[in-house]
Amino acid sequence: MSQSSGANNQQFGSDDLTEKTSIVTGETFNGLMRPADEAPPALVVLLGPQGYVGKQYALVQAEYVLGRSVDCGIHLDDKSVSRNHARLVIVGSEVTVVDLGSANKTVVNGNVLNPMAPMKLKNNDQIKIGNLILKFLEKGNLEAITNREMNEKAVKDGLTGAYTKGALIERGPELIKRSEVLNEELSLIVLDIDHFKKINDQYGHAAGDVVLKQLSDVISTKVVRSQDFFARYGGEEFVILLAHTPLRAAAEVSERIRATVESTAFMSEGKRIPVTVSVGVATRKSDEDVWDTFFKRADTALYQSKQNGRNRVTISQ
Repeated sequence: MSQSSGANNQQFGSDDLTEKTSIVTGETFNGLMRPADEAPPALVVLLGPQGYVGKQYALVQAEYVLGRSVDCGIHLDDKSVSRNHARLVIVGSEVTVVDLGSANKTVVNGNVLNPMAPMKLKNNDQIKIGNLILKFLEKGNLEAITNREMNEKAVKDGLTGAYTKGALIERGPELIKRSEVLNEELSLIVLDIDHFKKINDQYGHAAGDVVLKQLSDVISTKVVRSQDFFARYGGEEFVILLAHTPLRAAAEVSERIRATVESTAFMSEGKRIPVTVSVGVATRKSDEDVWDTFFKRADTALYQSKQNGRNRVTISQ
C-alpha cells in the first residue's frame, strides 16, 4: 500500500407482454409531450436474464450491434445470444434491424429474419434475440420517457442522485469482463466521509443528509467524467469506477477528490461543517477477473487510509 495525505500531497418478463396505457389531460399532457417529442427511438428489454428486464437502450447513434461480445454497442450477456447477433441501423426516424447470421436467429413479431436481410421496425415491434425479448419504441414515444424515469428511480439513490449499490454490483462485473477481454485498464476508487457519525451527532441528521448530497454534487460536477460510474455504496461510502484509466491517473483523481472535498464549504442552516474523506484506489490486475476480489483491494486501501489518520489516499499495489 502507498499513501498520500493533505499535508504532503501535490495536487494532481414476464409472460404478459401486453401494453398498459394511462390517460392524461391538459397541461399535464402538454408537459409530457414536450420531452417526448425529443425522445430518441429506444429498445426496452421485456424478457431476459436477471438485471436486464426493464433496461432501456436509447438509440442515439447511427448504428448498433447487439450481441454477447463485450465490444457490442448493446451488450447482451446471455449464452443464447451470438457474439455479434444483429445490427440496428438508424437513419432519421427510420430504424432497421438485420440478423448477422446468428445461431438462434433474430425474430420480429414471430417472424424469423433471413440473415443480412434488413427489416424496418415499427412502434411496439417485439424483437427476440436469443432468449431475450425487446420492444422497439419509435422516436417521440411517450413510453420511452416513462420507462427512462422509472429506470432512473430504480438505479439512482434518491438523496444523492448517485447510482445505487445494486446498480454498482450489476455494473462492476460487466466492466471487469470488458477490461479482461479487451485488455483495457480499469480502476476503482472507494471513499468514505471521515467521522460522519460525529457530523450527525453534532449538527443533526438533516445536516448529515446535506453533506451527503453536497458531496455527491461536488464529485459529480468537478471530478467524475461522463464515462465514469459513480455510486453510493451505502451510508457515507461512495465508489467510482474509471474505465480506460491506469493506476497513476486514478491516484491523481483520488487526490483531487480528497483536496476538493477538504476545501469545499459544506453549509447547513448557516453553519459551515468541516468535511474530509479517506480514499482507497486500485487498478485491476491482469489475472483479476472477480468483482468481489477487485473491490476488496480498494476497500482495504480505504481502511488503511482511515487507520493511518484519515483525510488521505492509499493506493493498493
